[in-house]
Amino acid sequence: MAIFKGAGVAIVTPMHADETVNYEKLEELIEEQIAAGTDAIIICGTTGESSTLSHQEHVDVIRFAVEKTAHRVPVIAGTGSNATSEAVYLSTKAEEAGADALLLVTPYYNKATQKGLIRHFTQIANSVKIPVILYNVPSRTGCNILPETMVYLAEHVENIKGIKEASGNISQVAKLMSLAGGKVELYSGNDDQVVPLMSLGANGVISVLSNVAPAKTHEMAAAWLEGDPARSAAIQLEMIDLIEALFCEVNPIPVKTAMNLMGREVGPLRGPLCEMEEKNLLRLKKALEQAGLMK
Repeated sequence: MAIFKGAGVAIVTPMHADETVNYEKLEELIEEQIAAGTDAIIICGTTGESSTLSHQEHVDVIRFAVEKTAHRVPVIAGTGSNATSEAVYLSTKAEEAGADALLLVTPYYNKATQKGLIRHFTQIANSVKIPVILYNVPSRTGCNILPETMVYLAEHVENIKGIKEASGNISQVAKLMSLAGGKVELYSGNDDQVVPLMSLGANGVISVLSNVAPAKTHEMAAAWLEGDPARSAAIQLEMIDLIEALFCEVNPIPVKTAMNLMGREVGPLRGPLCEMEEKNLLRLKKALEQAGLMK
C-alpha cells in the first residue's frame, strides 16, 4: 500500500515576529490543509525551513504535527541531513513522535558517491521501522540519486519505499520507473511537473503550491488518479504562472511571502533567507491576483 496518493503539502513552519515557531498558526494551517482535501502533511522539509531549526525544535514541530493531525492523514517527517549520524538521530526521534513515514534528502555540501548514498540511506532506514521516501533535489544539494541506485535501495532495504523526484529530469525519471518494476513509489517534487510524472506512474506530488492553493493541488492529482487526465492537465496549465512565481526566488521565500500577502500571517523567514526583490514581489502579487488568491 502506498504511503499516500494524491497531493501532500510541504508545509511551511510559521514563525512569530521574534522567529520562534508559531504553533497556534501551525495548527490552523494543518486544519485548513486537511479541510481542503490535502492527502498528507510533510513537516520539517525544505519548505519548513528545516535547516534553520534546532534539533529540539525539529522534533517538537514533528510531534506537534502528529498530535494535531491525529491520524486523519499521514504525517511525513523530513529528517535528512548531510551527516548520517544526525539523520539517524532525527529519524529515530520522528518515529518516537509518531510520524507515519520519513523524507530523507540527499546529503548536501559534502555530497556522496552512489556507494556512499547506498550506505547512508541504508543506515538511516535500518534505524527505524517506518517507511522512508528519499528526496532527490540535486539543484539544492549537488547530489543526484541515479535510477540504478534508487532501485537497488528499494530492492535491498525493506522500508525504503519511494522517492520524491525534484531533479527536473524527466528522462531520468522515466529510466527509474522502467527499471523499478513497480517497486518504487514515485512522487513529483516539482509543482510544474505533476502531470508529466503522474503519466510515468507517480502517486502524486509533495507540493509547495498546496500551501496557497490546497484544493486546486489536490484536485490536480485526484483528477489523474480518478481517470480524468484532461482535467488534471488543465489545472496544471492553469496554475503554471503561479507555480513559476512561487519559485522565482529560492524556496520558501516566495511561498511564505505569498501566504503573508494572502493574510495568512505565517511570519518571517529565518536567516540567511530574506525578503524578496521588488521585481519578484510584484511578479508574485500579479500571479496571486490572476489565480484569484489575492485582491
